[in-house]
Amino acid sequence: MEYFLLCWVYFFLIYSYDEKGNSLRTTIAIIVPTVLVVVALLIFISIYFRRRKLARKNLLADEIELAESLQFNLDTIKVATNNFSDSNKLGEGGFGAVYQGRLSNGQVIAVKRLSSDSGQGGVEFKNEVLLLAKLQHRNLVRLLGFSLEGKEKLLVYEFVPNKSLDYFIFDPTKKARLDWDRRYKIIRGIARGLLYLHEDSRLRIIHRDLKASNVLLDEEMIPKISDFGMARLIVAGQTQENTSRVVGTYGYMAPEYIMHGQFSIKSDVFSFGVLVLEIVSGQKNHGIRHGENVEDLLNFAWRSWQEGTVTNIIDPILNNSSQNEMIRCTHIGLLCVQENLANRPTMANVALMLNSCSITLPVPTKPAFFMDSATTSLPNMSWEVNSGTTRSNQSTTKSAHDSLSEASISELYPR
Repeated sequence: MEYFLLCWVYFFLIYSYDEKGNSLRTTIAIIVPTVLVVVALLIFISIYFRRRKLARKNLLADEIELAESLQFNLDTIKVATNNFSDSNKLGEGGFGAVYQGRLSNGQVIAVKRLSSDSGQGGVEFKNEVLLLAKLQHRNLVRLLGFSLEGKEKLLVYEFVPNKSLDYFIFDPTKKARLDWDRRYKIIRGIARGLLYLHEDSRLRIIHRDLKASNVLLDEEMIPKISDFGMARLIVAGQTQENTSRVVGTYGYMAPEYIMHGQFSIKSDVFSFGVLVLEIVSGQKNHGIRHGENVEDLLNFAWRSWQEGTVTNIIDPILNNSSQNEMIRCTHIGLLCVQENLANRPTMANVALMLNSCSITLPVPTKPAFFMDSATTSLPNMSWEVNSGTTRSNQSTTKSAHDSLSEASISELYPR
């Protein structure tokens, strides 16, 4: 209404006559449009903030509804786990214990019971649960809900029966259950899960601790990435971030992360490459014995590639019927662990390489070799690294089925 009134005044004055003539009309012609623009701008800003406030209210309502749908009653979980009995305990890590449970409807669950010194407050705990609950993918362990009553902070996950990948792949007897067809499906499943985290989910997440013990296998041996305790959420379009607190597992950590605290989607790609070489070889990333020589897996794989003896890296338990696929996966693994992160492919490119044999692979360059924690000189940072998984100054090494026991999500927010 004010806008139309000002317009009417403007045109009336422009065409009215007074003794000053054109100079008055010129002055009015300058001032009134300026006033109109300011009024229009104020109206626009008012509408914008009103709509934004309404959107926030709707978002908050959705978050509250989601939180209510995810919340478990503490008594329900106590009954499901037989009051957290030792007979139901699956494992224990730095942030608490994990228990197997069964709900009244028969559904089997895994319950993470955060320890009292986990350092999370109630608000932060709820926010992080809501964040992880939005990550839904076949190759990620699914968060079913939580409980926050009194001093108890509980995370409820789907139960994954076949333990973790390292339980099979590094055991001389159990690895026989993983023929090449299953190993290849596991590699591609992990790649799909990482691609979802990096590019396809509503959030852009860097895992920072991808390794064999953090890949769980369901009843069909489908891989599920777990343990987001070191994961970091980054802004869309952002390529890397720095930290002065480096956490992770030796042998899987990219060199730029170890030396400079720089992490990105390419540091996850590096970890994936190490994991691929482990799956192909059936060997851990350190202590490879070949004849009288003992060396790390990356060094061994690169030397074998250079010497044209790449088949030496293939697990002897595997038959030779799919040798070309095994060699191709070794090639992809070496591309992922290149020293220069710019040379490493993205997970989108990796997925294409794995799913199409017609794509010509580039020639890999020198990888970043494994750095032994006893001999490596590191920059002045806060380090939480050893041969197992660490995320505090406690030295905790996980058991074979303890992957969920470190499923805290305490670092999922950017800082």
